Amino acid sequence: QVQLVESGGGLVQAGDSLRLSCTASGGTFSSYAMGWFRQAPGKEREFVAVISWSGSSTYYADAVKGRFTISRDNAKNTVYLQMNSLKFEDTAVYYCAAMRTYRDYGAASNYDYWGQGTQVTVSS
Repeated sequence: QVQLVESGGGLVQAGDSLRLSCTASGGTFSSYAMGWFRQAPGKEREFVAVISWSGSSTYYADAVKGRFTISRDNAKNTVYLQMNSLKFEDTAVYYCAAMRTYRDYGAASNYDYWGQGTQVTVSS
């Protein structure tokens, strides 16, 4: 059983930056692909970014491409989401998730473990 704990959310102004962290425990972190999803009020959870177990592959949703960067430190059991040039529409609860089998990374149902989420609010 893998436990994931996100941190780093907060209230920022449009154009600001934030870095989210997600620390894992209870499993072999380096064997999981890690993803970030977000869910805004009244909307479905949506894919944001994913990174392979080794960090050699990353993919992003079009809405965040060029602004967000996902990275991981397997020695620290932590995955990061650096968010730059934040927009009002980035406001959401952000979740990290772990996937044993690296496939169809955009589908939330393919992830095995989830964190509790961290709120990001961007004021316009």
